[in-house]
Amino acid sequence: MADIVRTFIAVEIPGEVKNRASQLIGALRVAPANVKWVSPEHMHWTLKFLGDVDIREIPRICEAVSQAVEPLAPFDVEARGAGAFPDGQRPRTVWVGVGDGAESMIELHDAIEQALAPLGYRPENRRFRPHLTIGRVRNSPTGIEELGELIEQNADFASGLSTIYEVVVFSSELGREGPTHEVLGHAELRGH
Repeated sequence: MADIVRTFIAVEIPGEVKNRASQLIGALRVAPANVKWVSPEHMHWTLKFLGDVDIREIPRICEAVSQAVEPLAPFDVEARGAGAFPDGQRPRTVWVGVGDGAESMIELHDAIEQALAPLGYRPENRRFRPHLTIGRVRNSPTGIEELGELIEQNADFASGLSTIYEVVVFSSELGREGPTHEVLGHAELRGH
């Protein structure tokens, strides 16, 4: 049997943004909801989750991603605002959103989706919303309302700027201590 790796494509974020996102977690954590908060080393802008991939496919995936992003120019993206999926009343995933740079992030995502479609990775049905996941709500009978209110109060929380120069293909191994992410490939944005 071939080796299988859980794979996703993301953009790394600088320390300043991670620190600000951690401060936001501190503000939201006071709600008594049962939330698994994301540690700073696991924070990134996820562009596409591929799931379980045959290790032999990785070079083709990395090549497709490189070709997709190479013509695009580096850009700045502003991490701004707390939010949740599906919404603040029923938060399942808590995130930091994007202010300036959202359209460039969507363009980057769309280029990657188009490049991976011929390899059998179907595009998402819903419109891509760039976000930085900072927490996942577990089965929580209490605290959801308070969490929703705190998210709303932080709807304009400024988390800083990142300049996007490259996209990274990661593997994710789930362990007892949480996920371990390993870089499988880098793809640079080289446009002007």
